Amino acid sequence: MAEARRDRIAGAGALLAALDLLRRHPGLRRYVVTPILVNLAVAAVLYGTLLAAGFRAADRLVPDDLGGAAALTALLQLALVVALFLAIGFLLVRFGVVLGSPWYGRLSEEVERIRRGSDLPARPAGLRGAGADVARAVGYEVRKLALVAVAGVVLLAVQFLPVLGQIAGAAGGFSIAALVACLDFCDGPLERRGRSFRQKLGFVRRTAPASLAFGAACAALLAVPVLNLLAIPVCVTAGTLFAVDRLPADADGR
Repeated sequence: MAEARRDRIAGAGALLAALDLLRRHPGLRRYVVTPILVNLAVAAVLYGTLLAAGFRAADRLVPDDLGGAAALTALLQLALVVALFLAIGFLLVRFGVVLGSPWYGRLSEEVERIRRGSDLPARPAGLRGAGADVARAVGYEVRKLALVAVAGVVLLAVQFLPVLGQIAGAAGGFSIAALVACLDFCDGPLERRGRSFRQKLGFVRRTAPASLAFGAACAALLAVPVLNLLAIPVCVTAGTLFAVDRLPADADGR
């Protein structure tokens, strides 16, 4: 029990280590400022289009008065609002990471160099290597979205259960957000080593509960408006540190 608690603290603490690293290495900041500006534009579009619609949907899903239980009504509405902000944070990461990938990729590489004090693993060069990287990236995103889609169908079905369905749906949504956040932000070092999607899931499983604590901390940050605009580069840095520190135990790549 104590060891699991230390693992969870270490996972969430990667974010503090990332902030300290960015503070001590000002040269990394050039990979942070530009994607933050990109995130500002993406967030303006997402919040402007989805927030009001999400609040209206939450009002429709929860009756105004569950048999006079005003506290229960408020609790369910709060759970749906939390799920709404998590969903917008998830979309912000999807668009923000893709649009900011040139800077985040370099940020992850530089962080790994600083952490390991050595060169990065060799990757195939030339057009063939670039084509293989693109194919792997597309396949990875497709598999990840398929995982989220399957989980989303299950969570949608749960919503039909009275009262508990909304609470379970919000909890399940947060768990999926934590898993995907861990996959997203630990991806740089794992991808540079040619890990497949299944191997990346295996890395998350073997490093749990620390990996899920890290993902949960990232998901919580990304659910907070304004703060999430600054959080993505910090999470990229933290995920790189988290993965690099644990890769020796994952050397077999299974």
